[in-house]
Amino acid sequence: MNPVYKYFKALTPDQIKKIDLLQAVYAEWNERINVISRKDMDAFYEHHVLHALSIAKFITFEPGSRIIDVGTGGGFPGIPLAILFPKAEFTLIDSIGKKIKVVSAVTEALQLSNVKAQNTRSEQHKGQYDFIISRAVTTLPLFVNQTRHLIAPQPKNAIGNGILYLKGGDLTAEIQPFKKRVFVAQLSDYFEEPFFETKKLVHLTL
Repeated sequence: MNPVYKYFKALTPDQIKKIDLLQAVYAEWNERINVISRKDMDAFYEHHVLHALSIAKFITFEPGSRIIDVGTGGGFPGIPLAILFPKAEFTLIDSIGKKIKVVSAVTEALQLSNVKAQNTRSEQHKGQYDFIISRAVTTLPLFVNQTRHLIAPQPKNAIGNGILYLKGGDLTAEIQPFKKRVFVAQLSDYFEEPFFETKKLVHLTL
């Protein structure tokens, strides 16, 4: 059974169709442009889709929320979240052009009208977003320096605007500078698979 359906039961037929399509579309593109390691394709839904959707266990994005996925790679966590929140707007950016080519192709294949893909760096990007999402592209303090200009001042969600960062391991030193503004969720609280034992979601209010 697809592990996504174990934890997300209230999906529409359209969302189920898109989630079912994901692996085939990525497998086809991965043959041409390698964005997901071959061994990871075997655990595609657990390691990539479910990992991305852990953010949806932490927050339900309000309609009209603007989210930017920085260093999106092949489109994670942005694309699975865009399927789950069709009324939120997602901008996926990466400095590597061929990765954005894959993201654009997947977006088109899945007919995701709420996703824009751009080949750019966060430092050069202009725009205001409620949340910056990312799967550990660098240390948190460095990531904050590169991206904090993208955060909109007015919150419209249940939690404060800021960064939602997926990362594993010991984060004590990385979150130290942000003390009171940071919350760390253990993904093992959401999912029982061993893969998630050391994985975390950091919410930093900016």
